[in-house]
Amino acid sequence: MSPADAPLIEVTGLAKSFGDREVLRSVDLTVGTGRVLVLIGPSGSGKTTVLRCLNGLETPDAGRIAFTGGPEVDFASAPSRRQRDALRDRSAMVFQNYNLFPHRTVLENVIEGPVQVQRRPRAEAETEALALLERVGLADQRDSHPFQLSGGQQQRVGIVRALALKPDLLLFDEPTSSLDPELVGEVLAVIKELAESGWTMVVVTHELEFARGVADEVLFMDGGVIVERGAPGEVLRAPREERTQRFLRRLLHPM
Repeated sequence: MSPADAPLIEVTGLAKSFGDREVLRSVDLTVGTGRVLVLIGPSGSGKTTVLRCLNGLETPDAGRIAFTGGPEVDFASAPSRRQRDALRDRSAMVFQNYNLFPHRTVLENVIEGPVQVQRRPRAEAETEALALLERVGLADQRDSHPFQLSGGQQQRVGIVRALALKPDLLLFDEPTSSLDPELVGEVLAVIKELAESGWTMVVVTHELEFARGVADEVLFMDGGVIVERGAPGEVLRAPREERTQRFLRRLLHPM
């Protein structure tokens, strides 16, 4: 097995309910190092909840999340806060609504996590942040505030903020859903470049052409379960399951 095929994270039996509503029902998935897993499905199917469980933002009711090299968390045994926080040490989330601090500059937003959470030297964090902003074409916006940026620029700052934490796993929760159509391409181009650079990613998206071009595996979810999984050419072009077929028809040919 090559390093790129070795699993970075393995998830088994993930379950989560909110009150009487069962959101995830025994979800299993594996993401190989350097691979891109794309989750598709209708709203309410559980995709975002999967991401939030992987990042420790939600606590599953049952199941196991195991990163190679740790942590390995079994949620059947009431894990500690430290165990849940350890999941966040290995991953970083890019949210659909940016979640930037409005009163802080672009640079301040990016270095917040490395300096305040990871306790890294401010000078080091700033140097690395500026290099990342240059990478996504935003070095000239270092002193701007979020309200001065377009939605696409804000989301690129959100991506840089996640990269600055040096995670092993990047999680994207519908990163273009809040953008005007003309701004979607600039964000997807950044994510595609990261995939080509070897970042391990789990991406929730409705951008099917993007998914075809960037995914190593596509999972279609509905009703809290994985209905179908496979290579993008299989799931997105010739799905086996009737539920997947109906979803893709509705997405590609809206009424």
